[in-house]
Parts: sequence; C-alpha cells; structure tokens
Amino acid sequence: MFHFSGFNMMFPEGRNFHATYKCFSVSMLPGNERSDVEKGGKIIMPPSALDTLTRLNVEYPMLFKLTNGKKSRSSHAGVLEFVADEGKCYLPYWMMDNLLLVEGDILNIESVSLPVATFSKFQPHSTDFLDITNPKAVLENALRNFACLTKGDVIAIKYNKKVYELCVLETKPGNAVSIIECDMNVEFEAPVGYKDHSETQASGSGQQGAAGAAGGEVAGATNAILEEVVETFKGSGVRLDGKKKKESQLETPVVKKVLARGVPDYDFQFGLIRFDRNIRPISDRGKEDGAAAGNADGSDPESFHGTGFSMKKTRK
Repeated sequence: MFHFSGFNMMFPEGRNFHATYKCFSVSMLPGNERSDVEKGGKIIMPPSALDTLTRLNVEYPMLFKLTNGKKSRSSHAGVLEFVADEGKCYLPYWMMDNLLLVEGDILNIESVSLPVATFSKFQPHSTDFLDITNPKAVLENALRNFACLTKGDVIAIKYNKKVYELCVLETKPGNAVSIIECDMNVEFEAPVGYKDHSETQASGSGQQGAAGAAGGEVAGATNAILEEVVETFKGSGVRLDGKKKKESQLETPVVKKVLARGVPDYDFQFGLIRFDRNIRPISDRGKEDGAAAGNADGSDPESFHGTGFSMKKTRK
C-alpha cells in the first residue's frame, strides 16, 4: 500500500493469471517458419496476456499450467514471446500431442509457481538414442530451451537432423518442476525395446552349457581361439589362346592359410608386403611354356616375325 496525495493506492500481489485461448501448432504461426519453438518447451501468447501478467505482478519466471478440459490432460510450459494474434496461442507440436489437442481446440492457461528441479529421469522411445556418444550432454543442451518438466510428458529433442522422443518418468521434488538456473541430476532408463546385454549373455552361456554336457570335447573347444581358413584363390585359370591346359596345370594346389581370429601377426615386418601365390620362377618354366604354345600336330608356329636391335652398339 502506497500513500500519494492523501490517497491509498493498492496493487494486487500474488494473483493468478487465467485465460482461455484457441491453440494452434507453430506451423500455423504467420510469418517465417519458427523452428526454434519446436525445439523447446515454451509457447507463444498474445500481447494482451503480457499486459495482464504485468498488472498482476506474477512471479518470475513466468510458468503456466496448460489444461485440455475435454480430455482431462494437463502439462506445464514457459512463454517465449507475446506476438500471437488475440485469442490465440501457439504450441510446439509435441506439446499438442501430449495434451491430445488439434488445431483450434480450446486451451486453458493459468500461471503457476513450480519448485526448482533437483532430479529427473528419462526413458528414450527408441534404441537409436544409444548411438549418441554423450547423451547427457545432448539432453542438457536441448533442455536449455525448456522452462519446466512435467512427469508423464513425452518431450522431443533434435540432434543431428533427427528427432528423439523421451518420456519424463520422474521429477523431484514434485511432479512438475522448473529447470531454469538449476542443478539437476539426470538419469536414463533403458530405451523402449532394448534387451539387456546381461540377459543376452546369460542365454548364450546357457546354450553353451547344454552343448558341453553333450560332449566334453565340445565344451573344451569353446575356450580355444576361433580360427578361419583363408583360401587365396577359389577360381580356375584358362589359357588366352583357347587351348587346353596341361595335366599338371589342371589341379593347381590352392594355398590355404589358417589365421587366428583376433590375434595380430607379431612376425610382421614394417615395409614388407607378402603375396601368397604359388608361382614358379620364369627360368624353370621357359621350356614347358614353349612346348605348350605349340600346335596339336607338334609344329611350332612363329609367334614373332620381327628382328631385335640393341640400343647400345657393340664394338667389333
């Protein structure tokens, strides 16, 4: 209460703001596309709401409870701007989905005061969330665009051009908390559809135990290093002149190399490349190749009709 020129002037304090608007998704907002609204948990209200909130001396930060009376669904949000048309408000699509709202539905908005968050627990709706290297850092960065969290809501965050949905399983110290300038501990529940790795190992060990009971040798072999046989060449060769190969060349031995899987080659010499090929020296196969090139009647066709020259002249 203030005294001015003999009059007592009283300003209201602690009064709640309450209004009803037609709600629309951000995509219906006139002007340029507002992707920043979709990334967070704040709404856009008309300018008249700001005027009323100022006169009511509403506690800052401004937090609101959103209620869909027809479906008995409620959530909480902050306010981003007061630029909506009168009688309208604009919400992120994920928030409209939580409240079971469609374009043009009636939404009740009232101002509330929420406790500061100390703990929250989230459950991703997809196992793709496990592919993120540091999920806590990604979530922390995304929550900067949020003002509050409500237990049971499914929030949407965007990372690397992909949208991830997370369910708010638990919040402390209440079912709805403010996350503005707070120190909040975050935990993650296993994603929906995720099978625990320990259960997979347990089922696998049970199958190995059954196989070991059938035979002791098989059980002992499970401790050995897995090996694989690498065949350097699996095809067959043909001659360029179309003739049949010699009998000695019909069954060329295939070089097989047994490699221990997962064990490095400790004898490897840096800078040395080895090719596993069964090739005879040229000096040993000169005569055989010459005989093989002959005709079936034994004649030797001339494969070269020219003469050779030496680039270096010999002295007489």
